[in-house]
Amino acid sequence: FKVILKKTDRFHSFLKYTLASVSDAEIKSLSETLYTLDHNRATVSELVIDPQTLISSSETGSRNDHSSRPLFKQVSSTLLSKPTYKALLNLLDNYRRVTGEVEDVPSQEVQDQDTFLQQTMNTDVGRELYNFLHSKGVYSSQSEFIQDLKMMSFGLYSRSSGKLDSSGFEHIFVGEIKGGKSGFHNWLHFNGPWSTYPDVFGMQFEWDGYFKEVGSAFIGCSPECNLAIYSLCYITRPGKRCYVSLGGQTLGIQTYTWDNSSYGDGKKYIASTYPATP
Repeated sequence: FKVILKKTDRFHSFLKYTLASVSDAEIKSLSETLYTLDHNRATVSELVIDPQTLISSSETGSRNDHSSRPLFKQVSSTLLSKPTYKALLNLLDNYRRVTGEVEDVPSQEVQDQDTFLQQTMNTDVGRELYNFLHSKGVYSSQSEFIQDLKMMSFGLYSRSSGKLDSSGFEHIFVGEIKGGKSGFHNWLHFNGPWSTYPDVFGMQFEWDGYFKEVGSAFIGCSPECNLAIYSLCYITRPGKRCYVSLGGQTLGIQTYTWDNSSYGDGKKYIASTYPATP
């Protein structure tokens, strides 16, 4: 037992050193490259949004509907049929959105997770992210990287009553309900479109009757780019504010670790990541 602890301590020391060697400038440079490689992001003809009313921060607690029309006016079926989009959409109905309800994960859902991660790694965005982390010594192989992504994103933990009811992926990409609030930091679950990219919206909305005072999400990026940016920041700046560059614009990404349980050698699951003000 003592030997195992020493090995684990050495592993954590190495990992912290490796991540510390990833500079803020490198994160900005890589994120800009990922943006450039996002060939599957929506074009102005594939996604059209209607933002409508801009409200002040003092109005975020109000449930008055200031924008009665749908946010998404048009979304291309061709866009949604691309492999990474299809793979992500196939995952959205796999979850029980209310915390406190144990998640059932049959073999088909595990296969859906594997398909999404593999389709992501089949893109230039996924390969670029892995190559960078591999060059920094964080991962020794692509299979190790995919397995760690799977654990940190899809690994289950408890947000309520000790039940395995949540995961980073569910909170960020699908949304979940706890005390009337949700995660929900991915545009695709809105099932709609936009005009320029990168767009980051702070939104107030109701999801199936549940009110979200303020939620933020990228609008228009592909699933692989969304996952890559969030993962880059979580892996290199866990539990901190991370600064990326997209199309020449600096953007803050807030990351949170789940500190109540862990996987592997004490690694922490993703609690949440989302766009924040710089």
